[in-house]
Amino acid sequence: MFKRVDRLQIELPRPTNPDPEAATTVQELMGGRFGEMSTLNNYMYQSFNFRSKKKLRPFYELVASITAEEFGHVELVANTINLCIDGSVGNGSTNPDDTPLEPVLPLGNKANFIMGGQNALPMDSGGKPWSGDNVFSSGTLVTDLLHNFYLECGARTHKMRVYEMTDNETARELCGYLLVRGGVHVVAYAKALEKATGVDMTKMLPVPNLDNSKFDHAKKFEDQGLHRKLYRFSDDDYKLLDRIWEGPTPVGPPGELEVVDGIPEGAEIPDLENIPEEFAPGFDEQSFRELSERLKYDAGL
Repeated sequence: MFKRVDRLQIELPRPTNPDPEAATTVQELMGGRFGEMSTLNNYMYQSFNFRSKKKLRPFYELVASITAEEFGHVELVANTINLCIDGSVGNGSTNPDDTPLEPVLPLGNKANFIMGGQNALPMDSGGKPWSGDNVFSSGTLVTDLLHNFYLECGARTHKMRVYEMTDNETARELCGYLLVRGGVHVVAYAKALEKATGVDMTKMLPVPNLDNSKFDHAKKFEDQGLHRKLYRFSDDDYKLLDRIWEGPTPVGPPGELEVVDGIPEGAEIPDLENIPEEFAPGFDEQSFRELSERLKYDAGL
């Protein structure tokens, strides 16, 4: 079972103005071939389908715990996209005959404004929906671990490219954090492969060959030691992770790898603005008050 906590893994800075171009770029980290929808669903189905769980318990626990973290990464990417397009991008009118959403027309990807009410969607930066074709679950442990290592290296490449495409602080905060946490997963699968086969995959790292310290928004998370921490994301389970996640870190500032009980401290989830021209969420101020009275809920009004 999954237990949900109403917090983001990190705090995201709120942009001063909407930045649809940054939001479109970050969509690649959501629904692209190497996006968080892919990492989540690959590991989730591999954990569901894992055979000989008792005999291969540490490997199963590794994939299962990383699955839980990936749920939070999908949520983090979605909130980054939402913050990048939060607020009105229109002409300020709520009269439909004034064409309030006309400023959206020049944008390359309009799906966030049509299919969604200015919000994240499970698609890539070109508007192509994410597909289950991106899931690889062969049932062969070493093959799946090799695929996961490759998937995380590809994901790292895309995060680096998105970072270089935008100076949006929200997008860069996301990329910096995911570079570090994705780096943890690269090392985790490399060490799992070494345990399973004797081959030291960590000698290949980092891939691409550019250290996280070169990215300001990643360096600060490495300085906090987050490149060495693997979270269990569970109250009482997955206690054999240290059979794999052990020894000195092969990347980033030196130190010993550490399994952390529970979850990250996290931060508050942003409260997104009402956007009347998008009918999102579809309530005016008076409707909010009436609904608050019916629910017997203050709602901060």
